[in-house]
Amino acid sequence: MRASHGLAGLFLSPLLWSGIAAAADPVPPDQQLQPLFQQVQGAHLFPDQKTFADAIPRRAPADVLGAWHREQLQPGYALQTFVSDNFEMPAEAKAYTPPAGETLRAHIDGLWPVLTRQTGTVDPHGSLLPLPKPYVVPGGRFREVYYWDSYFTLLGLASSQQWQLVRDMVDNFAYQIDTYGHIPNGNRSYYLSRSQPPFFSLMVDLLATHEGDEAYRRYLPQLRAEHAFWMSGAEALAPGTAQTRVVKLVDGSVLNRYYDARAVPRTESWTDDLATAAQAPQRAPSQVYRDLRAGAESGWDFSSRWLDDPSALSSIRTTDIVPVDLNSLLYHLEVTIARASSAAGDRAGRRAFKQKADDRARAINSALWDAEQGWYVDRDLRSGQTRPALTAAALFPLWLKVATRPQARRTADAVEQQLVKQGGLLTTTITTGQQWDAPNGWAPLQWVAVDGLQHYGQDTLARQVGVRFLRTVQSVYDGEQKLVEKYVVDGSAGGGGGGEYPLQDGFGWSNGVTLALLDRLCAPKKRCDSAADVEEGNAP
Repeated sequence: MRASHGLAGLFLSPLLWSGIAAAADPVPPDQQLQPLFQQVQGAHLFPDQKTFADAIPRRAPADVLGAWHREQLQPGYALQTFVSDNFEMPAEAKAYTPPAGETLRAHIDGLWPVLTRQTGTVDPHGSLLPLPKPYVVPGGRFREVYYWDSYFTLLGLASSQQWQLVRDMVDNFAYQIDTYGHIPNGNRSYYLSRSQPPFFSLMVDLLATHEGDEAYRRYLPQLRAEHAFWMSGAEALAPGTAQTRVVKLVDGSVLNRYYDARAVPRTESWTDDLATAAQAPQRAPSQVYRDLRAGAESGWDFSSRWLDDPSALSSIRTTDIVPVDLNSLLYHLEVTIARASSAAGDRAGRRAFKQKADDRARAINSALWDAEQGWYVDRDLRSGQTRPALTAAALFPLWLKVATRPQARRTADAVEQQLVKQGGLLTTTITTGQQWDAPNGWAPLQWVAVDGLQHYGQDTLARQVGVRFLRTVQSVYDGEQKLVEKYVVDGSAGGGGGGEYPLQDGFGWSNGVTLALLDRLCAPKKRCDSAADVEEGNAP
């Protein structure tokens, strides 16, 4: 998990992270506590399997295991009692009730301190990993910082002029790259085997709007290290093969996929994954587990995007798919490294990464473009064909400026016809019961749509998506005095459903995108505190 020695000289001084004691190789609880962990999860002592993954042993795990081996042989042994005696369970977050009559913007501004954590010191026996500076969590069951969530949270913090907290969070992600060689899914030991969609370069971009080129120079080592993580193994690949997160197509184009270093059930969803693998007896369980984990790395956990049979999660094949959003994000990373290299006076670095970005853009616009249908798609490595479904991921090449103008126009037309609904942008056109499918709409994808469409002059459609989503958020807030993780956008405005856990309140990225949309769609020189303020005199 540690950064390679070849990159060590590039990293920020360890003095910047003084006072943080991270374990050299943190071990997740399913390994530390096996087989007790499996017995607890199999007994379903807790409605949410993440609860025990986040529990803290009251003494060294080896001592807890020894006591368990002895006590389970004794008369009167009860697993529930043993767990209660030997583990501290995570505390439930207190519900936050806003003051009566508070506007949507004021409510979100008031939530930032409620969702802010500082964990420079953590219990060495628990799964939480320390971070040197404060950070904002999503809320609900998500008690730690999450990688791609945080970019959209940062948009809101910037709107709230919380620039110190923006800088603190970017520093935390730089620290994780320095410490582990990559940014994990979240700051838990059980997330270290995977990352999430690579948004670090976008975070640096955002901070640079406040700090200028110094931000690019400061984080250039970490930007390059993240690129090295995603591209590890690329040099040795033969055409038509894949290794970890890198694939080489038969034409020699190098692109990326999602992956996870472990091939066992997810720690936080142990028995769910066992059950999913059992439904695919023709496949090796380890492959099902890795594909589930890779789906979690994608952030779209789970979606028909990754399934051969949209009705069966056991048909998941994430590692066989080249995703258009991931590769668009890596294009942005390469563009950003070129820009940061220029700011640092490294001309050779600028040229090298500009070439990498140009090569990737060509590959995206060839291998991940469906000219017949007129939208961006994912590619199936097994069949060698594109996967034809239209999803909100098709907008990432517009957002990150990979698309040509004709491609952007055709994509916008398709999105308008198939994905734009009364409450905002659908995630996919298919209703499956998975949370990253219809009828759900997710805040980050609304921002990708609005910002991306505006890049290509599709301002009317962009405004339509943004205003409709703001109405949905406002409607739920007016009725329930909260923001939630996801929303139904097909006309019956409300909190979204599906997936592996109940709808979560909070909620970091919904807060951030809501503020960003209020700012972006508000009339010039005005302040918008609600969806009605945005719509006043400008209804789409």
